[in-house]
Amino acid sequence: MTNRGVGARGEEIAARYLQQQGCTILARNWRGHRLGEVDIVVQDGDCLVFVEVKTRRSRSYGLPEEAVTVAKQARLLTLAQLYLAEEWGTQDVFWRIDVIAIELSRGGKLRRLEHFRNAVEL
Repeated sequence: MTNRGVGARGEEIAARYLQQQGCTILARNWRGHRLGEVDIVVQDGDCLVFVEVKTRRSRSYGLPEEAVTVAKQARLLTLAQLYLAEEWGTQDVFWRIDVIAIELSRGGKLRRLEHFRNAVEL
């Protein structure tokens, strides 16, 4: 499985998990111009949630959640604000940024899923 395949598998697992938690998926791989993308955007009750999914098959490079660096956090905040401006306009919306860390076995089976709510704050 390629790195892109690992990422896609992790995003699919995360999307299913979020739906099982009662969230409604609004967007996947939303592109914010040249800044990058938000993996998943969901509605969780009255809150809009921007979800960054990090997936790993080993801990050689650390835990998946450790890949959400300060620079990545800043980019996620900017992307969230862009999404809000483009998709919601001037509406007042409660929102947060979560991280879902996923570890897979070499064969692609889920070993660990951890959901960090409010992982990135202003």
